[in-house]
Order: sequence, then C-alpha cells, then structure tokens
Amino acid sequence: MAEIRPIKGWRYAPALTREKDTLISPLFDVVSEKHRQALYHQPFNSLHLSVPQEPNAANRAANLLEAWKSSGILKQDIVPGIYGFYQYFRLPGSKKEYCRKGFICHIKAYDWSEKVILRHENTIPDAVNKQKELLAKTLLQTSPTHGLYTDPAFVLEPYLNESMVSPLYEAEDYQGIRNVLSVIHDARVIKLFKEVLRDKQVLLADGHHRYESSLWYRKKMMEANPQNTGKEGYHYHFMYLTNTESDDLKILPTHRVLKELPLSEEELIKALTNYFNITPQEEACTLNEVIAGKKWTFGLYLAVGAYKLTLKPDVHQQIYWNFPAIVKELDLTVLHFFVFEKILGLVREKQRSFPGILYERNFAQCLTLVNNGQAKAAFIVNEVTIEEVKQVCASGATLPQKSTFFYPKVITGLIFSTLKQHEFESEVDSCF
Repeated sequence: MAEIRPIKGWRYAPALTREKDTLISPLFDVVSEKHRQALYHQPFNSLHLSVPQEPNAANRAANLLEAWKSSGILKQDIVPGIYGFYQYFRLPGSKKEYCRKGFICHIKAYDWSEKVILRHENTIPDAVNKQKELLAKTLLQTSPTHGLYTDPAFVLEPYLNESMVSPLYEAEDYQGIRNVLSVIHDARVIKLFKEVLRDKQVLLADGHHRYESSLWYRKKMMEANPQNTGKEGYHYHFMYLTNTESDDLKILPTHRVLKELPLSEEELIKALTNYFNITPQEEACTLNEVIAGKKWTFGLYLAVGAYKLTLKPDVHQQIYWNFPAIVKELDLTVLHFFVFEKILGLVREKQRSFPGILYERNFAQCLTLVNNGQAKAAFIVNEVTIEEVKQVCASGATLPQKSTFFYPKVITGLIFSTLKQHEFESEVDSCF
C-alpha cells in the first residue's frame, strides 16, 4: 500500500555541525515562546526555516533558505538514501535507557480517503494554513512527521543497527534526548525497505498539520499539471517511520486542567457522584500512580483535596455520542462526556476550541497550577495505548483532542527535504 522512496537530504555543512545545539530546534507546535526567542538569536538555527519570524514569515524563510544554500551553510547529499534515526531517552522515575528506532524517507502523500495513511486526530485550520503558506514559498519540508507501521518480524531493524555503527552525527536536544542520524545508500537494502512498506498501512502519530499541507500542495500542483507522472517531488511527503511492535515506542498521557469551574468544588464533587465512585486520597502527588492501568479511572485535584474517580460500570451505556464502540471505550471519551459535557455543560462540539481547558503533560505542573490558583481543577489521566490508537484508526474515527503524546518528539534541523524537482530527482532513481 505505502510507497516510499529515498531522500537527497539537505543538511548543515560539516563545519557547522560541531555546534549542533545551535542548529536543532523543537517542532513548531511544542516550542515555547521563551525558547523560541532564544533560538532566534542563533543565526543558523533551523527555527528560522520551520517557524520564521513575522512579518512576511514565509517569504523571509524562502529568502533565507536560498541564501543558506548559495553560501554553503546547507549542502545537499549527492546520493539519495534512507536515513536511520535513533532517539535514546529515559522516562521519569526509571533508570532504563530506551531507544526508539526508525528511519526517515519520502512517502507518497496519500489522500485520507485512500486509507493508506490513517489519521487519529483532527487539525486546527489556522495552523494548517500557516504550514501551507510556508511549504508553498520554500518548497522545503523542515521536519519529518511521525508515522507508524507494523512489522512483527522486525525485518528492517538489523539494517538500521548496522548503519548506526557509523552515524552521520549525534545531538542532544532540548528534551535531553540523544538523537543519532545515519544513512543507508545500498540500493539493495533500500529496495527491501520499499518492499516491506509496500503492503503496510501507516498510522500518523504526529504531524497532522504538516501532512495536510502536503496533501493541499499535491492537489494544487496536480491541478496545475494534469499531465503529471505521479513521480514529481510534490507527490511526496517527509516522514519518520517507526515500528509499532517495538517496546520503546512510548505514548505519554495528556492531563486536563480547568482554569475555571461553573460550580463550586463541593457542587462538582456532588455532581460527580452521579457517575463515579469517589475515593479521597491523602497524597495528591501519588494520583498518577493510584490510577495507573485502571480503566475509566481518573485523578482529580482541587484546592480542597485529591480524589480517585472510577466510572460506575452501569452508566457507561449512557454515552450517546455517535462514535464507534472502540472510541466510546476510551478513558478520554468517558472523561469528556460525563465530566465536560454532562456536568460542566460543555457540549462536544465546543470542547475542542474551549480556551478554559489546558492540556498539560507534566503531572507535577498540574498540581502546581491548582496550588497557585492559576487553575481550579486538574483531571489526571492514563495514557492511550498503541493498540487503542491502531483500533481507532482502523475504525475510521478519530481520538478525542490531545489524546496522544508520542515521546520523544522528533526534532528539526538534522535533515531537510526538498520538493524542488531538480533537487528532488536523482540520476540513480532507477536503481530503486
């Protein structure tokens, strides 16, 4: 199903990569304003291309890109390749070092209706529009989206491991993650990668806005070029692919924090008893441990105390949202239906854009926001599992907003992908 191909990557000149931390940057949707401003002071940081400054941000990025190319700050690899990408990381409270293994390539920008690439969340139009303009002006894909394929046999991992014996470079990012990039040029191995992915569906883990901008640009160019061959650069998208069967593929929970409540804390507790069994907790700092692995169970932290909430089994059938059964079974669906709609009066259509809900990944920060009065309530949740993500995608539905946080995030600045045809194509394309 999925057609992939190697990339003639654009990378920073070797002399610059000695100071890699001045070049790499977080993805556009996770970089804080403070961090962003600090990175703008680094003259060659990739953020100047991925999140250019206003005014005329897209034009500014396009002009800077051409200047960097002509001056040799960026250089294009001569031969296309599959780029191995490993991220070494630890999780809070654990001494184990994980390694998420994957590779970066081009993949055909399939329309959602073709069901080759499956999404698990909806996008925000304004964010997509910004990505569209940036792509159209620069014809550069600065950050690979994150896709997931399933291969229980782990056919490709030995070749990736071998490529990592001689990596192109390593860099520690803002997350404290060690990122390692390598490249595979062997045509026979690249053909194997193509063959393994050919019968796969790909779940889009992260980067829905960037992917939709690729779909938009492909459609625009196909309309302008009705005689296109299907092999032009604009048909392809820049993606980092990882195997869903790996134990090192981690999804972290995203908790819900309410800045205000339309009722008192006592009234909230009373209303919750209609749907949940409520158990007071002595220590708020253990809420995430108390609920770990328990279905339809949440932590609640208020100024008056901490509580464990467990849905009463007989009320689950009250969920009337028109969702597939697998979506109704999700913890977050339960939370958003019974708490946000039934108790707080936020109907489903308004929840996605409601500014009073904060989505916080840091458990300790949830407690801090309530303690210092910046929020009234924090709902602590369990992570969505990869099996749940796969089942929801297969159903054709999407997860509730801000359901997944695949960790660690891919970073920007190790490699860039061009859509300019004379840079995209290669004399050795026929080998693949």
